[in-house]
Amino acid sequence: MPEYAYKKLVNQAPSATFMQGHRACSGCGPALTMRHVLETLGSDIVVVNATSCMEIVSTPYPESTWSVPYIHSLFENVPAVASGVSRAFKNLGKKGTVVGIGGDGSTFDIGFGSLSGAMERNEDMIYICYDNECYANTGVQRSGATPFSGATTTSPKEVGGKGEWKKNLPFIAAAHAVPYVATVSIGFLPDLKSKLLKAKAKTGFRFIHVHAPGPLEWAFDPSKTLEMARLAVKAGMWNLFEIEDGLFKRSFKPSPLAPLEDYIKNQGRFRHAKPEQIEAMKAHIIRAQDELDKLEKAQLNFEYFL
Repeated sequence: MPEYAYKKLVNQAPSATFMQGHRACSGCGPALTMRHVLETLGSDIVVVNATSCMEIVSTPYPESTWSVPYIHSLFENVPAVASGVSRAFKNLGKKGTVVGIGGDGSTFDIGFGSLSGAMERNEDMIYICYDNECYANTGVQRSGATPFSGATTTSPKEVGGKGEWKKNLPFIAAAHAVPYVATVSIGFLPDLKSKLLKAKAKTGFRFIHVHAPGPLEWAFDPSKTLEMARLAVKAGMWNLFEIEDGLFKRSFKPSPLAPLEDYIKNQGRFRHAKPEQIEAMKAHIIRAQDELDKLEKAQLNFEYFL
C-alpha cells in the first residue's frame, strides 16, 4: 500500500469526526451534515452508507474520511445491511448504535423497498436521509425528492420541470408505526443535534430526514449553503417537525412566511419558473402550513391508522 494511504491515521481526534480531505464540492450541504452527525452521535456507532455522493467523496481507496467503523453498501440495500449489523450486535451482546445513511435517491427511490421492510420490522437503527433533492453524484437527475418546478437533467428548465411534488416520505415512515421520525435542516443545527440525540436514546427504527442543499446541483453560490437551508424553512419549502411514538409536533413554525422569491431567486434550478408556477408553489406552501397546524392540534396517533 502506498505511503500516502496512511496519512489519515496520523493525528486523528479520538471523538467521531468526518475528517478533512474528502472530495465534496465547495459548500456541500451533505458533507456538513455528516460532520455534525458524527460529532453528535459519537464514536460508539457503525455507519452503513449507500452508494451516493457521501460514499464517493469520502472513500477513495485506500483512504477514508470516516473515523468510525464504516460499511459501503449498494444503492438499494443499506437498511438490509444495517439490519444485519444491528442483529449481529444483539446476538453478540455488543453495545453500539447502527446508523444507516443514504441520499434521497437511495432512500426515496432505489432503496425504498428495503427501507420499508426495515421499518415494518422495526429494526434497531437510526436511518439518516440527507436530501439534496436530486441524484447529485450521477449527473443531477430528478429523484422522488426533487421539488415542484426544480430543473434537473431529466426534467430540464425548458419545460419547467416535470411538476411533481416531493414524495412525503416522513409521513410514509410514520405510517409504518416506527418509534421516531424527524425532519431537520443543516440551517438549524441545535434542532438537528437535539433530534439526533433523542433518536440515539431510543430503540427501534428511527428515521431522520435532513434537508441539505447542494450548491452545484441547485446552482447557487457555495458560500450561501446555510442561508439557503434557513430560507427553505422560513419560506415553508421545508418543514421541521417530529413524530414521536406516533404523535406529531412541529419544531418550528415560520410566522410570517418569508417571501418564496427570497428562497428561489438565487438558485439556477428555479430561474426558468413562470409566474403561474411560483403561484402554485406559494399556494401549496400555505395549504401545507394549514394542514400541519391541524395535524398538531388534532393529536392523531399514526400508530393506529391501520
